[in-house]
Amino acid sequence: MTPDAPVPDAPAPGNELGEFLRARRAALSPLQAGLPDDGRPRRVPGLRREELAQLAHVSIDYVVRLEQGRTRRVSRPVLDALADALHLAPDERDYLLTLADVAPAAPRRRPGRPDVAPGLRQLLATMPDVPAMILNRRMDVLAWNVGAAALLTDFAALPPSARNLIRLTFLDKDVRALYADWPRAARECVAVLRMEAGRSPRDPALTALITELTTHDEDFRTWWSTHQVRGPRRLTKTYHHPLAGPLTLDVHQFSVDTHPDQQLIAYTPPPDSPSQEALRFLLQWSTTARL
Repeated sequence: MTPDAPVPDAPAPGNELGEFLRARRAALSPLQAGLPDDGRPRRVPGLRREELAQLAHVSIDYVVRLEQGRTRRVSRPVLDALADALHLAPDERDYLLTLADVAPAAPRRRPGRPDVAPGLRQLLATMPDVPAMILNRRMDVLAWNVGAAALLTDFAALPPSARNLIRLTFLDKDVRALYADWPRAARECVAVLRMEAGRSPRDPALTALITELTTHDEDFRTWWSTHQVRGPRRLTKTYHHPLAGPLTLDVHQFSVDTHPDQQLIAYTPPPDSPSQEALRFLLQWSTTARL
């Protein structure tokens, strides 16, 4: 992309609610929505506006005004009806409520705090058999142990501005090559970032991250425009590590009560599995390499 080229779907403040509704409407076929085939040709896939209005029991004009950003004041019953009509998953429903004015006013989030409590740093250091790190909601890596560095990358060798898991997943060729199924992992990253963007639309660091990724990665631009969202959940990821070989690890996410904008991430292999042996080798190697 040239410096003067427009950036598609840039994360400037705008009509996020309307864009989300249009994206989810376009992703749902009439058959999935339970509508009969009326035989009329369709210019685009997905539901027509009138079909969404019919399913949600609202006027077509109201759907148009919502999608064009001419209204954000939506009653909870109408939001629930739209969510039901669009077959939204729980994370998507929560995101819809966050974007609409009906959602309870959440306290304005401060940018993710870079300070990590000494007790959390000590906890990381006392987990020699478990790669672990502390992230903020933007997925900036604030602290890590030796295992996390051995598994993913030498975070200490990166400038603080580059220590972001989503940025590394898209823009660092070595980290990108770690994932056995990079498209799946990358799309999960985009969905997490989209959810956080809805919660923290005024976070300048988050906006800068989205702008950088949108500008420099075509896959990110494509997936960002789909408005897929996802909240925290347990994941299983497989890596092709250059030293340890294949590693299938469960990814656990724990909130930090004393720092609500931070979370502890830990990676564990299935018990008595080849991945457990591979991870043990990797951790032993990393400990020896530091001596």
